[in-house]
Amino acid sequence: MSGFRLLAIHAHPDDEASKGAATTARYAAEGNRVMVLTCTGGERGDILNPAMDRPGVLENIVSVRREEMATAAAALGVEHVWLGYIDSGLPQGDPLPPLPQGCFALTPSLTVARDFVRIIREFRPHVIVTYDENGGYPHPDHLMVHEASMLAWENAGDPDYAPELGAAWTPLKLYYTHGFVRQRMEMFHNLLLAEGRTSPYGPMLERWERNQADIMARVTTQVECAAYFPQREAALRAHATQIDPAGAFLATPVPVQQQLWPTEEFELARTRVATSLPEDDLFSGITADKLEPDTQHTEVNDV
Repeated sequence: MSGFRLLAIHAHPDDEASKGAATTARYAAEGNRVMVLTCTGGERGDILNPAMDRPGVLENIVSVRREEMATAAAALGVEHVWLGYIDSGLPQGDPLPPLPQGCFALTPSLTVARDFVRIIREFRPHVIVTYDENGGYPHPDHLMVHEASMLAWENAGDPDYAPELGAAWTPLKLYYTHGFVRQRMEMFHNLLLAEGRTSPYGPMLERWERNQADIMARVTTQVECAAYFPQREAALRAHATQIDPAGAFLATPVPVQQQLWPTEEFELARTRVATSLPEDDLFSGITADKLEPDTQHTEVNDV
């Protein structure tokens, strides 16, 4: 069904390619409007692909990553907006060093939430996809995305909140995308080992064993999107500074992924419409009469 609008909020260029990319490509191809909101320019990201570690790339990383993002958005068929904040970087060391002045993660969350509300009121999404309380992983920019998203969810539909940001609009559902599923990675890891090949998934699985994180226990919604895995891979490859072709993101061929794990996973965190779990569609419960809802809604349940 077409006519829906989905807003996916991400911290950095490349996050949209590794978290829910095939789902966004599917919904866009089906005639829905899908917008990716990228909060920072990824200015402090490392060059993770050895082939891109060459003169002129790091010196021009801002423009390079903007070009990569444009290519990825085109591959997915989605609309794209930059929010304009500066990447905070991922602090390393013990103790951790302070975050750089003026970065996204040091911006007051209410300020970021106002920006999100402005975008929400302009685009009027029925569904928002964002990060969970752990940020998917604890990057300071991902944590900020979560905090500001939850504030925006509460305030975007309140006509008394910042009326200068536009007419109130109340999104109907909010999902978390966790990005990586351990069971999926284990499946691909074991397949490579069975074929006598080296697996790049090992280090990530070792971290999972230490942290004992089981995202599938939180998943409420699995979207069938295998037909759009080629678009997902194209978006990943577009971020050439960040995605090593020899790394985990591209280690398993698309046909194998389509056969063994044809879905992407989400957690329904907030809803203002009734729905039945488990779901196979982010727009479940949103009927035609709710496509242009009133500005005020009552929360149905916090899932």
